[in-house]
Amino acid sequence: MTEAATVDLATKIARDLPFLRRYARALTGSQDAGDNYAAATLEAILSDRTAFEREKDSRVALFHVFHAIWQSSGAPVAEPENDSRAMRAQAHLRSLTPNTREALLLRSVEGMRHEQIAAVMGVELAEAEELVQIALDEMGRAMAGRVMIIEDETIIAMDLKGIVQAMGHSVTGVARTHSAAITLAAKERPQLILADIQLADGSSGIDAVNELLAEMGDLPVIFITAFPERLLTGERPEPAFLISKPYNEEQVRAAVSQAMFFASTEGLSL
Repeated sequence: MTEAATVDLATKIARDLPFLRRYARALTGSQDAGDNYAAATLEAILSDRTAFEREKDSRVALFHVFHAIWQSSGAPVAEPENDSRAMRAQAHLRSLTPNTREALLLRSVEGMRHEQIAAVMGVELAEAEELVQIALDEMGRAMAGRVMIIEDETIIAMDLKGIVQAMGHSVTGVARTHSAAITLAAKERPQLILADIQLADGSSGIDAVNELLAEMGDLPVIFITAFPERLLTGERPEPAFLISKPYNEEQVRAAVSQAMFFASTEGLSL
């Protein structure tokens, strides 16, 4: 491979790597475990670039190499220590139909088309479509809970509220600022938080979430933001569930279902 081709390959991988890390983290339930798989993916590409180069779509190629490693390892999820709630969640995850959660994350969180999912997972198009639907059905029946929304844009907040309620969850309320979020959570403890990172008065949704987690213990959190790059830096703990704006309903439904399975979210700082 020429020097120019090597530089081009590195540029493509660097562009897509933060999103592979996001995906790996959601699959494993652990930032460390997810990053280990991402690192193994890079090592595999460096040792044999043919698998990467067969695909015209560099993102599909990167995720396909990851999936080969993921499947060969038995697709394990992180084992939480001394946390019975998280252990039950992980056991529930393992009870899902094989490959459905992977297909759902690729479709909803990573925004891939069914044909891209098929290429990543090495399955037929019809099977990729079926896996996504099975995941939605199985996870949609999983559990209902109380959801708090931290979002300063009224239209977006109402849209999120409608999606969450249609899934069978209740919404404890909508907070537009850091202080409002703290007050709202004190009135009724949520079981899941949907949060923007940039709020109405210039305050930080990340700071609000960290304060809530410090007070209430670990809760699943989904960040929905127009600035995902602020959280996908690799320099600090990152959220397991991160949706980019503009989002669609399927992305929110999938992330909410996923987050309800995982019983802990790492604190963040910016």
